[in-house]
Amino acid sequence: MLLTLVALCFIRPMAAQDTPLISGGVGFFTATDAGKTTYLPIVEPLLAAPIGPHFLIESRAVLLESFDPNGDGQPGYNHSHFIGLTYLQGDYTLSPHLTIVAGSYLIPFNTYNDRLSPIWIGNFQRGPLIATLGTESTGTGTGGMLSGSAISRNKYSLSYNGYFSSLVNNTNFQSKRSAGGRVSLFFPDHGLEVGLSYNRQLQGVRENFYGAHIWWEPANSGFQLRSEFARAHHAQGYWIETAYRTQAFGGFNSFIGRIEPLFRMQQTFRRDDVFSDALPLVNTQIADFGLDYNLPHNTRILTSYSREFSSTGNFNIWQTGIVYRFLTPAWKGK
Repeated sequence: MLLTLVALCFIRPMAAQDTPLISGGVGFFTATDAGKTTYLPIVEPLLAAPIGPHFLIESRAVLLESFDPNGDGQPGYNHSHFIGLTYLQGDYTLSPHLTIVAGSYLIPFNTYNDRLSPIWIGNFQRGPLIATLGTESTGTGTGGMLSGSAISRNKYSLSYNGYFSSLVNNTNFQSKRSAGGRVSLFFPDHGLEVGLSYNRQLQGVRENFYGAHIWWEPANSGFQLRSEFARAHHAQGYWIETAYRTQAFGGFNSFIGRIEPLFRMQQTFRRDDVFSDALPLVNTQIADFGLDYNLPHNTRILTSYSREFSSTGNFNIWQTGIVYRFLTPAWKGK
């Protein structure tokens, strides 16, 4: 389906500024969890195809292979593969304050799902435990969304998203019936963003989801602080992550400047014994320690060690991977 979209873009001659872009990431990951190692090669291509000055088609696909150990102490590995579209949407920009989105889109609840989930962006291989809260587990909605900048000033800006998703069950797209939105206040002089999210599930067990996020990334400092809190009817949790790259030894592109130590702390809490979400069945906390290396030409090496603590047992999790980010026009522009 992704190739079909690319082919359709060739039907009509376009000016250079309308040239579709093909981007994405290629990665190879390993994860050793409780002594068992899984191997995961993955490709995530992304298409951004502008049609005229106001309309944009964008989509992301995933192609992955998974090799994990056989259970019950049997030798060898299980093998599985998956190919599918993560989302497929059309964006129509009416003004700097309003963009209309239709199709299958990433649900903008908190920040991880629509900002950090691509393999070439996230600092850690695995997402936080609460990433599924408020995103309907699939991470996507099918329907319509309004987004844009409500207020834009030199000292601050206020952005918004409001969406409605319908129930869809088919091979390519799956989503639940829900509605919600997010508002974010950004202070550019301080690199500070704070936001609130809300989601209402409108099928099955009606539930409300509440979220809040804080990002602090001072300009040219090499420091990142990102955090989220999410609350559902039966569980809640948070994560907070820091990263730092130094300029003290020749700048960000020096041998030392490419090293990026990371730390993430996350916890989940059961509010009762009803399990209608994807969070752990018991209170859980995980401390993640990472060390990434930012190679030239958009290549990153990701390594991390995690320790999981819960009443069901404590585990070590070791993860390594390499990711290459690519970006190319679909054809040479004029």
